[in-house]
Amino acid sequence: MFSFVFGWLVCELTLHLLVLQIVGTILFVWAGAVVGLLGSIGLALSLLSWAGMAFLFFDSLKTGARTEASLQQSLGSDYVDLIEAALFEQIPSELDTRRLLKPFSPHLPEVRCIKDLVYGSEDGTELKLDIYHDKAKVENAPVLLQIHGGGWTEKMGDKNYQALPLMNQLAAMGWVCVSVDYRLSPTSSWPAHIVDCKLSLKWIREHIAEYGGDPDFVVATGGSAGGHLSSLLALTANDPAFQPGFEDVDTSVNACVPFYGIYDMTDANDAHHNSGLVDYTQETVFKRDLEEEREIFEAASPIHRVHEDAPPFFVIHGENDSLAAIPEADLFVERLRSVSRATIVYHRLPYTQHAFDIFLSPRSDYVTFAVMRYVNYIYSLYRKSRA
Repeated sequence: MFSFVFGWLVCELTLHLLVLQIVGTILFVWAGAVVGLLGSIGLALSLLSWAGMAFLFFDSLKTGARTEASLQQSLGSDYVDLIEAALFEQIPSELDTRRLLKPFSPHLPEVRCIKDLVYGSEDGTELKLDIYHDKAKVENAPVLLQIHGGGWTEKMGDKNYQALPLMNQLAAMGWVCVSVDYRLSPTSSWPAHIVDCKLSLKWIREHIAEYGGDPDFVVATGGSAGGHLSSLLALTANDPAFQPGFEDVDTSVNACVPFYGIYDMTDANDAHHNSGLVDYTQETVFKRDLEEEREIFEAASPIHRVHEDAPPFFVIHGENDSLAAIPEADLFVERLRSVSRATIVYHRLPYTQHAFDIFLSPRSDYVTFAVMRYVNYIYSLYRKSRA
């Protein structure tokens, strides 16, 4: 966690922190604080730090080319030709430096957010969702289902602060984006989390047309615990064990885009950084012992639910993620590619921590643009098949 907090901020707010460091150092020098051997060493360390931060910033500018290479490697070098022209021309490709100066302001003026619509009630708890859509009227628009992360817990999980850059950009080009809450631990126990996510998909099937969305085209996404839940939702379509009382509802999705997810709740391949995550989920989320009831943990693990009819995936993960270990994402993608008949795209982000896409940064924007190309590619294929 210590590594995450400091690595996350420095890697994504590099220029902002660099300016603060330079200004602070100038003030120290002006005040006469940099004197003697220790002062010189401190100044030298600051200069070294600035060089490292400059490297991180310029490396993040390569994200656009790198993500495009990953898309072309899996989808083909001509995949953009299959995206409808009217959609492709709305996808940005260049950074907006004015927006990057305000990294915590991802909202776009043309996007409207409808807050806290109730999509269900479980255990006396109202389940709510937010809808992001263009202020201009949309009809039969593609739908994005966003599932927030936060360790499946009440302390960290919240629909109001995650994936805002992606949802605003997609909503501005005509998508309808739905960000959902779900029951959280320790008050609630597994499988309440995934049941609620599927219940939100039931609501989308029944009501999203009222807000301009197409109930037959849904892409699931989410980060961290949301990456786990969106992947599991995509791989367990129509599983009655996760749909109590609504077993007859179609809970399939057209594609899935998990960010830095957890894919094996059993850590069968020792891919986690340590045993902390498994210990934590046993005690807080499942409230069960892994060794005694292993089948429950496996049923909750996307890597153990892969099958040949899995939908297309675009898996995104930072190579320096200190919370969700990237070797597990590697294994998940390997498993998907060996079993699924769908095309699987995978992008590993160098020098990137967990939750890199929470606010605006060059890396976050370039990944957002890549995801926009991907989901509109999937949507274009869908429209062509329907036509």
